[in-house]
Amino acid sequence: MKTTIIIPNYNGLGYLKACIESLLADPVQAPVLVVDNGSTDGSVEYLKDLTASHPLIEALYLDHNTGFAPAVNAGIRASITEYVLLLNNDTEVEPGFVTELEDVMDRHSDAFSVSARMMQYQDKNRIDDAGDYYTLLGYARARGKGKVYKENGLYAKEKRIFSACAGAAIYRRSFLEETGLFDEAHFAYLEDLDLGYRGILYGYHNYYAPKAVVYHVGSASSGSRHNAFKVRLSARNNLYLTCKNEPLLQWLVNAPFLLMGCLIKGLFFSLKGLGKDYWKGLGDGIRLALSEEGRAKHVSFRFARFFRYILIEFELILNVFRMIL
Repeated sequence: MKTTIIIPNYNGLGYLKACIESLLADPVQAPVLVVDNGSTDGSVEYLKDLTASHPLIEALYLDHNTGFAPAVNAGIRASITEYVLLLNNDTEVEPGFVTELEDVMDRHSDAFSVSARMMQYQDKNRIDDAGDYYTLLGYARARGKGKVYKENGLYAKEKRIFSACAGAAIYRRSFLEETGLFDEAHFAYLEDLDLGYRGILYGYHNYYAPKAVVYHVGSASSGSRHNAFKVRLSARNNLYLTCKNEPLLQWLVNAPFLLMGCLIKGLFFSLKGLGKDYWKGLGDGIRLALSEEGRAKHVSFRFARFFRYILIEFELILNVFRMIL
């Protein structure tokens, strides 16, 4: 076995059962490690019964909700395989899902991660996420979201992407040992984009595997696409990941565009009654970036990475046009 599947779970029993069943339906099974974040909905009891009857399924029980990043990090540290595959509990996979991700990793020795083709559970013809990208305005976007998937279309092709979506993605352990795991200061949201960004800075690449198919419900833990918790945390993490990954000169050049993006988003969320939460999140992000913890996690500038900074800057600019179009 070269891959361990790690599923973080918090009060997701209603989704977790179907997720596990879809994995067990695959003829080629990989070991599964469910990291439970202190659930109180019967998930623990279900997992104890499940692990007693399935030798390839294990569970790690945390005593409270630590958030996505700490939970998956605990799972990564508890596993020993060459690859680790992160999977949201509100997903169902197609047979061959794991093998397809492994094949792309095997073919690209520089692959830091490989993102699956996530399709919407409610409309299985539409894409939920085909890899993530980041923009000069400080916006994170799911590539292809909401578009109808076509067999010969743009999203049917394997390609290099900015970052994998950790809701269904495989990572190379040896590279994670070099870059570090998910930043636990994020708690949840954008920790995958932060890690993918860091992987690029270290000289690796992220890929998209269209043949690895998973159906995703979405917002199973937070409850909705836009809510106070998610808006505040996403705003904080968005500013934090920009500050920690960009060298000072690049950040100063990009600051006017980042400010413009923040103002647009602030207006958007104000119209939805969530403006206060968004601005509080930005304040939290500034404090986190300037804190001792935030400064310690800043990716130090290295002249050897100069060409990578330039390429990333061009991609941040290009992604603004991708977002608009």
